[in-house]
Amino acid sequence: MSDRQDPVVFDPSGKSEPLVLQVRRCRPHAQLPRQARPGDAGLDLCAAQACTLRPLQRKLIPTGVQVAIPAGFAGFVMPRSGNALRLGLSFPNTPGLIDSGYRGELQAIAINLDPETPLSIEVGDRIAQLVILPVPALTVCEVAELDETERGAAGFGSSGMQ
Repeated sequence: MSDRQDPVVFDPSGKSEPLVLQVRRCRPHAQLPRQARPGDAGLDLCAAQACTLRPLQRKLIPTGVQVAIPAGFAGFVMPRSGNALRLGLSFPNTPGLIDSGYRGELQAIAINLDPETPLSIEVGDRIAQLVILPVPALTVCEVAELDETERGAAGFGSSGMQ
């Protein structure tokens, strides 16, 4: 299998140049992030170190890769749906945010949500997915009042439970 990874495409219209995500391996046997299928939003991240998580245990799992996310974008590390359903593997800080200026190794804070069964993770197992999204530049501006909306200050559960 080739380790070649096509550039991550941001503009679905195809009018602009593809966004390139630079990746560096920083551990032996690390696998490059890759889409499972063309058009997938997430790039699979693989474990670069084997570990076992006891029921409800949290552990930091290294991926063995570093990335250079372009300015104006951020990376979001999220669970893979199949792992969450079949194994109970999740991430307590989902989504994990990776700022464009970060150049360290990508690591995932994993948790085994199965209340009874330990979870073994081997090197090369797909544990999470990385999604790259645009993040606009913002200026914080303090105001005396905010504009009114239909929802207003209504919070959790305000739209009903069904």
